[in-house]
Order: sequence, then C-alpha cells, then structure tokens
Amino acid sequence: MHYRRLRDLREDHDLTQDELVAKLGMHKTTYTNYEQGKREIPFSLVIRLAELYNVSIDYIAELTNTPTPLKCFNIYSKK
Repeated sequence: MHYRRLRDLREDHDLTQDELVAKLGMHKTTYTNYEQGKREIPFSLVIRLAELYNVSIDYIAELTNTPTPLKCFNIYSKK
C-alpha cells in the first residue's frame, strides 16, 4: 500500500527526509521505501508519525480527509 500522505505531511511540516529519519532514528532508505510504497509501514511507526504530525492514524491511512487527531481517552478513567 502506498501512503501518499507520508510525503505530504513531512513537507507540510517543512522536514526533509534526512531531518525526519534523524528524529525517528531510522535509515533513510527504509523511510523512503515507505513513502514510495515499496515497503509496508509498521503500525508502530504510523502511530509515531501520527503523534509527530498531530493527525489521526485514519488520516495517514487515507480513511478520512480530516487531519485532526482523534480525542485521546483513558480507558481506565471513569466517564
């Protein structure tokens, strides 16, 4: 699957691939393969990117066009 929004989000945050992979602590080639759809992106990385860009995972996966993150809630707190 090709996640087109990975590049868009990175560029919207004025980050080069070099800057982003330094923040993520990974190899540039690996990340480039994610952006180009040559390699499936791990779910744990999708979560990290959603937190970094402050968007929902659904937005990254193109399941919604709304970039706003879902409201976090604590499953242990009383409603």
